[in-house]
Amino acid sequence: MTKIRMTLNGAPVVREVEDRTSLADFLREECGLTATHLGCEHGACGACSVDVDGLLTRACLKFAVQCDGRTVTTLEGLNQDRVTEALRDAFHRAHALQCGFCTPGMLVTARDLLLRNPQPSEAEIRDALAGNICRCTGYAGIVHAIALAADELIRHPRSL
Repeated sequence: MTKIRMTLNGAPVVREVEDRTSLADFLREECGLTATHLGCEHGACGACSVDVDGLLTRACLKFAVQCDGRTVTTLEGLNQDRVTEALRDAFHRAHALQCGFCTPGMLVTARDLLLRNPQPSEAEIRDALAGNICRCTGYAGIVHAIALAADELIRHPRSL
């Protein structure tokens, strides 16, 4: 067992974990943060996407011990984030989800995109989503929702 310390969703966390525990399992099992989904456990589906020190990260590919001293933000930690709020609203308006399994990873990925590129083209949105799998929607609603959120954030930069 290894003792790790991290800032998780803005709060300090200290836990002992087995060295082989993935960040995704740590978040779900040890911290109860179930928005981080495990789909493929190979980093291919994007369902486990989180932010580690400002970088989009596949939590299934990272060990929890690798996050010692780091800042980790899951979808639960973005409840008051204006970009995430705009995305949630746009996903609702554009019917960009069905079963919802991929949605947390899509939202974290879309937020990362909009922080780096506030006005992405459709091609740039599709490229950013290339590492996220959705088996329900066919992506059209998701791409549309991200474009809607980007427009809303540009038109009303302070209202969200």
